[in-house]
Amino acid sequence: MTTSVPGGVTQAQPAPRPQPASTTRQYIRYLFYKARPSWHALAPEARNAARTELLNALEPFTRTLAVLRAYSTLGTRGDADVLLWMVTETLEDFQDLQAAVLRTAMGAHLDTPYSYLAMTRRSQYIDRHEHTDGSEGEGRRTRVKPTGRKYLFVYPMVKKRPWYRLGYEERQRAMDEHIRVGHEFPRVKINTSYSFGLDDQEFVVAFETDYPADFLDLVEKLRGGDASAYTERETPIFTCVAGSIAEVFELIG
Repeated sequence: MTTSVPGGVTQAQPAPRPQPASTTRQYIRYLFYKARPSWHALAPEARNAARTELLNALEPFTRTLAVLRAYSTLGTRGDADVLLWMVTETLEDFQDLQAAVLRTAMGAHLDTPYSYLAMTRRSQYIDRHEHTDGSEGEGRRTRVKPTGRKYLFVYPMVKKRPWYRLGYEERQRAMDEHIRVGHEFPRVKINTSYSFGLDDQEFVVAFETDYPADFLDLVEKLRGGDASAYTERETPIFTCVAGSIAEVFELIG
């Protein structure tokens, strides 16, 4: 943008930094860390000091991010130790957090084997559905509201291209069935986010529950639905156990 000043001189004005959209859609990142063998080669005193430095670096983000939740995948995955579930309205916040981690001594010993970036969006398939308890359906939200349940199951998903060539009514019918099955498992809450053009997958889904068996039964039942036939990929799947940030990094050793 330019403006004119007395004397006819035109001066360039700095472009304003984009502000969060009025729709309050949010960015979501599921960031996985894995400790390198070099971490375990350090003396216990050095690990304790480095871990404390990392926790201090993460502490400000517990206030600035809309959501910062920690989970352990130790014992459930061999290729990841920690998940940070992060939500913000400003994409640069994710850069700031990762830079803060990398500046710490512990950050030098952490790999990021998986990272999934997505956004919230209102689902086009939920208008016909109401929750029996009168609560707001997951697909109507553009803001993430974690429940605080103990277990989180996360995976990226890609649909087959023929899915997008189906007519809307045919897709709606398949999703109606999909949603009805989900309502049979009220102790499992789904968080669906969208990655088209942002990352390699098309969706990232995260299920919160205190009852892993409910999630297992839900996924098995969904396999028989029409919508499932159009799934190209929904792996890897991560089984995550909630904890404080300090607790999940302490578990690494």
